[in-house]
Amino acid sequence: MGPSAYRSWVEISLPQIAANFQAVRGVVGPGVEVMPVVKADAYRHGAIEVSRTLTAEGARWLAVSNVDEGAILREHGITARILVMADFLPIERMRLLDCNLTPVIHSLEDIREWDRMASERGVVAPYHLKIDTGMGRLGTRASAREILEAVGEARQARLEGVMTHLASAANYASSQTDEQTRAFAAVCDELARNGVKPPWLHMSSSTPIIYGRREAWQRMVRPGHAIYGYVTALTKATTPQPILKVKPALTWKSAVLAVKDLPAGALVGYGGIFKATHAVRIAVLAAGYADGIPHRLSNKGRVIVKGHFAPIIGAVSMDLTTIDITNCPPVQTGDAVTLLGTEGDASIDAQQIARIAGTISYSVLCGIHARVKRIYLDHV
Repeated sequence: MGPSAYRSWVEISLPQIAANFQAVRGVVGPGVEVMPVVKADAYRHGAIEVSRTLTAEGARWLAVSNVDEGAILREHGITARILVMADFLPIERMRLLDCNLTPVIHSLEDIREWDRMASERGVVAPYHLKIDTGMGRLGTRASAREILEAVGEARQARLEGVMTHLASAANYASSQTDEQTRAFAAVCDELARNGVKPPWLHMSSSTPIIYGRREAWQRMVRPGHAIYGYVTALTKATTPQPILKVKPALTWKSAVLAVKDLPAGALVGYGGIFKATHAVRIAVLAAGYADGIPHRLSNKGRVIVKGHFAPIIGAVSMDLTTIDITNCPPVQTGDAVTLLGTEGDASIDAQQIARIAGTISYSVLCGIHARVKRIYLDHV
């Protein structure tokens, strides 16, 4: 392998994204629509390329967070239905119609506003209504009777889906998921008894799919983390085993900028938080916290160098990270080092990084900065 062409880059396997999507479909079965979540630039895997791959695999719906994310997909030729889950700001509302995006609406007042907008345009405008069943975040806490009244008043706004968001799906010691599921069912059942039967009911992200909480699948599921190859680990032995097998699609690498030898007693990095107890050989990597390496990996994290683990020493700085390569095979400027991924028997994934950094794997993936080059692979 020759010198690296980039300072820092990620390699994304589009076939692995496709395989993960098909694995989710296989688990939930043909009666449940799979709507992959491609917000936050597809968890930094690249929303445009990922969306193209998913729609080619048969995804009929995609979920984003805001209008800008949906508009970008439209501009790049994505024709699938796009659900905007967390954006009904006044300044953005007309763009929902302009870009043929479907909003999630979080209050009864906004149903009326959406209906007014649709009426002015002379179009029928579908929407999904979010119910706050206990997350305490977005979503209406109105009664089923109040919802029925607001839905019934609308003439051009069409209720197409009802959704909620589970707060503790990975915590089997908590009763919150069961409580939220019952609350959601109660509202939907009351709507149905009064003739309001939207085709899409959904409440499940990746974790309820992975661990087979079938009562949460409803008619549509919203996998995000699983599409990118991650299964949330549950700690208690009494919890179910995962029924879904997926693999990470992203590998993150950085180039070696410099290799040098330091004597015993040398200090490394800002604040001199690492002091060599013996002579060491170090490598300086062309990536730091501005690229997304968590600062909390300072003096704690590790990377993979030619199939061997190498510890991060000193403070992770904005553009650089220093590693100890004393016990690694020979390294030279331009060599590639794996920050996240697998080399031989050595592997580091986002969940491992998150545990060391005191965060969550979602944050690790979404923290990979846009300045990190994306390279798309046509193989797993």
